[in-house]
Amino acid sequence: MMPPGQILPPLLLLLLLPGPAAPCSPHPNATHFICTEPTLSTFPSGLPPTTVAISVEFTALATLLPTALAGLPQLQELHLSSNRLAILPEALLRPVPTLRVLDLTDNLLANLPAGIFATAGHLQHLVLRGNRLRALQAAWFQHLPQLLWLNLAANALAEVPPAVFRPLRSLRTLDLSHNRLASLAPGTLDGLRALEQLDLEGNRLGTALPAAPFAPVPALRLLFLQDNELRALPAGIFVPLRHLRVLDLARNRLRALELPPRPPGPTLDLDISGNPWACECPLLALLRQGGPPLTAARNTLCASPPRLRGQEVATVSQARDTGCEAKGDGQHPPDP
Repeated sequence: MMPPGQILPPLLLLLLLPGPAAPCSPHPNATHFICTEPTLSTFPSGLPPTTVAISVEFTALATLLPTALAGLPQLQELHLSSNRLAILPEALLRPVPTLRVLDLTDNLLANLPAGIFATAGHLQHLVLRGNRLRALQAAWFQHLPQLLWLNLAANALAEVPPAVFRPLRSLRTLDLSHNRLASLAPGTLDGLRALEQLDLEGNRLGTALPAAPFAPVPALRLLFLQDNELRALPAGIFVPLRHLRVLDLARNRLRALELPPRPPGPTLDLDISGNPWACECPLLALLRQGGPPLTAARNTLCASPPRLRGQEVATVSQARDTGCEAKGDGQHPPDP
């Protein structure tokens, strides 16, 4: 026994101190496990079988064992965003057939095993945003009839194979924004009868849209086509979309516009800013008669004819001296 007031030697003091705890140790009776420890490099083990949600995000996790989710039969949500995962084992999801949500945002995935979702038939939300995917495999989607939300944004996809999404008969939201899509092949959206939101922002579609790309998705309500270098749109491209409520065509190279028929109900929220519009009678009559509110109106300007260049399209369309009224047919341009 040490005399009163004597200080322990430094080495002995270190030996008596408790060792560093493992980061994010699971609690034995918890149903939700959350870990955002930046130093974590191994998927936590010893999670209780009652676990229904796991969130391991913003860590140094780079690999997963095929048995990482073994013993978790009630797991419904798995959030693995912002890690360093480059490969997933094909058997990863087999122990968790009740999984509803899988978030793999911002990892390093360049590909996925063909059968990764073969036993994930109850999956409803799948997020693969911010990875390095270059191609889509039809096998990924064959066993996901209940999928409602698919996010493939911010990858390196150059094309979408025709009918690759056909098994996703329940899908309501599809995000393909900020990829490298230079075309939209006929049949790309086949089978998506329930689709309500489609985001194609920030691709390279140019003039490569097929004649009727949206015919397979008549339930579409929100369509985002901004920042695509679109120079022209096929005639009647929006005709099938009678339920459309939001249409974003901002920052393209469009000069003319055709809108879908407007049934009774809410008006169309339309963004056509940042295009070189030809403020001629067809466009002006369309905006005046259809009356959709223009968002970002201050950036929605006429590029021609010369006398209207730089003026706001919304203002010109509501003016009484456009020169179109006397023509009667709305087909002739205002005088230069």
